[in-house]
Amino acid sequence: MKIIVDVMSGDKAPGELIKGACYAANTGNAGIIMVGNADIIKKTASENMLDISLPGIEIADARDVISMEDDPMSVKDKKDSSMARSLMLLREGDGDAVVSAGNTGALYTGSVLYVGRIKGVQKAAIATVLPFPKPVLMLDCGANVNQKPENLVQFALMGNIYAGNVMNVSNPRIGLLNNGTESHKGTELHVAAYNFLLNEDRLNFTGNVESKSIPDGVCDVLVTDGFTGNVLLKAIEGLGGFFVSRLKEVYRKNPITYLSAAIVKPQLKKLKSDFDPAEHGGAPFLGIKKPVFKAHGSSDAKSIVSAIRVAERFCDGQVTEKTEEAIANSVSNINTKEVI
Repeated sequence: MKIIVDVMSGDKAPGELIKGACYAANTGNAGIIMVGNADIIKKTASENMLDISLPGIEIADARDVISMEDDPMSVKDKKDSSMARSLMLLREGDGDAVVSAGNTGALYTGSVLYVGRIKGVQKAAIATVLPFPKPVLMLDCGANVNQKPENLVQFALMGNIYAGNVMNVSNPRIGLLNNGTESHKGTELHVAAYNFLLNEDRLNFTGNVESKSIPDGVCDVLVTDGFTGNVLLKAIEGLGGFFVSRLKEVYRKNPITYLSAAIVKPQLKKLKSDFDPAEHGGAPFLGIKKPVFKAHGSSDAKSIVSAIRVAERFCDGQVTEKTEEAIANSVSNINTKEVI
């Protein structure tokens, strides 16, 4: 198995990404293909005393970079960028999965253009693990703003397979994000999707889920449209950071609180870890023909290692093949058209 890593994209590229790729190659079973400017990769590795001459490490030269400010369609024009090159290598079968911390819009667009969607998948989805004590996989988290009921059913099927084969959740509980738990709640989209999901006998559909109940572990896979999912994801990230910072302020008030902070320090570290994206790896683009993972833009070496490990589990679990089968047999029976 080979994991293709775009080491030139992201806030901490290339240093942290090269470190993470090297560590993953030295401690795991998969080979690593680093994609980027070969001269810069070699220089950075030398400066950080990293051995990139090991048998499990390859370098694919790419002289251009897609920035976070670039338009998503730039991946079509910048064919010699590390991101585009990574996706082309995946398409040609030179690697088994791609990990990139770069521009989300460009990575999603490039995944559709260069790799393509699984037959029958109308829209691919970004799936993100919500950082609660019992992790929840939510999709879509921003790939598509407008969805049809059939799209949400496909998201549920893809999320069900990912949760079962990568997150090791037995018989994942599927929830539909809504403004109430009753079956008639929500927009026409939600009511229609609810009825579709009831008829998917391969899914353990538990009904509508209110946002306030998500941290309580009422479902394992949370299905929603991309606009709502992205808003909820950013709200959770913001609240997590706010909560941790407020706790620090409380414990810094006086000598007594400082002492109590020392006592609960292990628990505070665990709390911080629960909200750390690095603990859960990258976000997969479910519905793409081959595995593509979006690591956090500010990913450090630890985050990249986590994303690579998740990509390995994705390949080992044959998630793509199982998704193809599930979509082909879906009750929604969609006739798709390849459009972005």
